[in-house]
Amino acid sequence: MKMIKPYLKLARSFNAGLTGIAPVLGALAAGESGLAHLFMFFLVGFFGHSYGFALNDIMDYRIDRLSSELGERPLVKKEISIKQAWAFTIAMLILSIVFAFYLAVLYSNYFSLLYLFISAICITIYDSISKKFPAMDVFVALGIFFLILYGASTAGRVTTLTWIVIALGSLQVLFMQFVAGGLKDVEHDYKAKARTLAIKMGVRVIDKTMHVPSSFKILTYALEAIYLIFLFYPFIFLPQFKEKYIQLTVIILLSTVMLYISYKLISMKIFERNKARKYIGLHYYINFSLTPIMLSCINPWIALLAFVPALAFILSNITLHGSLLPKTM
Repeated sequence: MKMIKPYLKLARSFNAGLTGIAPVLGALAAGESGLAHLFMFFLVGFFGHSYGFALNDIMDYRIDRLSSELGERPLVKKEISIKQAWAFTIAMLILSIVFAFYLAVLYSNYFSLLYLFISAICITIYDSISKKFPAMDVFVALGIFFLILYGASTAGRVTTLTWIVIALGSLQVLFMQFVAGGLKDVEHDYKAKARTLAIKMGVRVIDKTMHVPSSFKILTYALEAIYLIFLFYPFIFLPQFKEKYIQLTVIILLSTVMLYISYKLISMKIFERNKARKYIGLHYYINFSLTPIMLSCINPWIALLAFVPALAFILSNITLHGSLLPKTM
């Protein structure tokens, strides 16, 4: 286990459940319900996630080592060499493709593999240029967009509900990248002169005091407002979601809490990375549970997927770090 831990850290296993369920949600929205097939979709997303984050650490190594708070990352800590990291990264990509190809054979559908390849290309572009140009996080959102589309188009027909799920997944990622990721890393990104959107929009940490301009706050709330429009759309316009009052009530309550956490995150006066990580962790828990809860209107068992990211997050952190929050986040 000691030899495996650095690679699990490199793969950011604490949030692998988030990416892992992306193609699963697409397949569920398209009508797939077989557990064996859904697990295969999860593995495609899981290994794809590991590829993306391992590559990201390789590309960001020179910037990450400037921050003492990122000292636990395996490359910075020199638990893994760059050469070993590259071998792991390539292996994760191959495994994702292997399972995707197996699913293509099962469904006799090879065209959808194109969406998976486009997803991988988008993630690769992001990892290569994310610190050089602002707003490159759109490539991560596109990566998730095509990953969900891959799951849906492989398993069945792409419907209105499918597009809603794709939009929700993409907006979730945009928020986590633009807002949460931008604020979490703003201190050492500013020192390293990284060209992230948060930095370009004027977010600063100077002598531990955080400055968040109004334009960035507007962006934060705009992304969440658009997300909520898509989230509540099915309850208004899709027949199978009418009169699902339990799910609707739960979603309203969780959405309210999510908005409050966003407010707390962007309203921090004194920058404390650990506090920011706690807010982001809570946002992870809630944000990525809303889509499965919404989809439980068509199949109550889908609601169980809401616990997958949280369980993966907690179990991974306890196993690797001995804490509820990761040290490599």
